[in-house]
Amino acid sequence: MKTHVLGDHGADVGLLQSRLIRAGYALGVSHVYDAATEAAVTALQKKTGLVVDGIAGPKTYAALATGQRDPKHLADADLVRAADTLSVPLACVRAVNEVETTGSGYLVDGRPKILFERHVFWRRLKARGIDPAPIAAKYPTIVSQTPGGYQGGQAEYTRLASAELIDPAAAYESASWGAFQVMGENWQQLGYASIDEFVSRMENSEADQLDAFVRFVAADSGLVAALKGRKWAAFAKGYNGPDFARNLYDVKLSRAYDKYTATEQAAA
Repeated sequence: MKTHVLGDHGADVGLLQSRLIRAGYALGVSHVYDAATEAAVTALQKKTGLVVDGIAGPKTYAALATGQRDPKHLADADLVRAADTLSVPLACVRAVNEVETTGSGYLVDGRPKILFERHVFWRRLKARGIDPAPIAAKYPTIVSQTPGGYQGGQAEYTRLASAELIDPAAAYESASWGAFQVMGENWQQLGYASIDEFVSRMENSEADQLDAFVRFVAADSGLVAALKGRKWAAFAKGYNGPDFARNLYDVKLSRAYDKYTATEQAAA
């Protein structure tokens, strides 16, 4: 199912408009994702408690079909709570949620999204007194001193399962989890009782995944300062690493922040 934003057009946008009309929202079928369509989607999101961003993605379509938000899905109130915890404008958290996530913290089969990092697994094995070199020689796709070997989607769980056979805890620590892709190896620093509790929370809900992000930012004074000061390049570098500019994360964050700030001012 496609995700639609302001300016999109096509037959599937027309079908969305027809469904919104049947649900009681006043607009026409223009096959263009115009301001009226965005307003109807926003109204639906507010009514069902979803994150209010005017973007029609899988969670919005699900709420349109059922009339309610899936409890595992992120609620707008969760973003408000995160902004209050970090003492930053709500538009900052909305921007990060839009840019740093892919719209969902779960795969279609219901498992949290993960990305297994073979170079982190090398490091975590060494921390446990296990020599990773002979393992890497045999299984280079899951143990290496350099990043890579990614397969994406559900296939990342195949890599994780192979790593679990070597050391389960180190394997969990070597994956980034959920919508905000927080690394498992941070579990202790972020205040979780164990790596198992961390993973359990990532499985539980997107609200828990957002909480992990909040903990991660709160634990880094540089990230907090960058977010409070809207220093998007500094925040993107601290959160995504030195290659942030390649994906224009800072530019996307700035634009999203300006958009949500304008929306909040218009609603005031």
